[in-house]
Amino acid sequence: MKLSVVLNEGPYQHQAADTAYHFTRAALAKGHEIFRVFFYHDGVNNGTRLTTPPQDDRNIVNRWSELAEEHGLDLVVCVAAAQRRGIVDEDEQKRQGKDANNIAAGFRISGLGQLVEAGIESDRLVVFGD
Repeated sequence: MKLSVVLNEGPYQHQAADTAYHFTRAALAKGHEIFRVFFYHDGVNNGTRLTTPPQDDRNIVNRWSELAEEHGLDLVVCVAAAQRRGIVDEDEQKRQGKDANNIAAGFRISGLGQLVEAGIESDRLVVFGD
């Protein structure tokens, strides 16, 4: 089955971030295809490389980056939600005249068209968070 995942919550403010990660990992382990993981609303905070949790805590951002590298996942961060929360990639950094970027490895910034495409191309679109 071809699945896409939407994550609407940040990495440390709601259980949805952990649940979405574990769901995606389990689906891959069972042989399902993950077409895309789309990070929306506060979920875009899962895509900043500046997250630095304590050593004894899980690093949700790194988990997503590692899973994406291992399975070739398409991790898409909504551009409008990201800009509101100060998350930019190199292109947005230049376009917005910022002095740095902070997108985590394996993530990319794009628009809502990527969410629409995920819904069209997937057998199921699974949403985590409000």
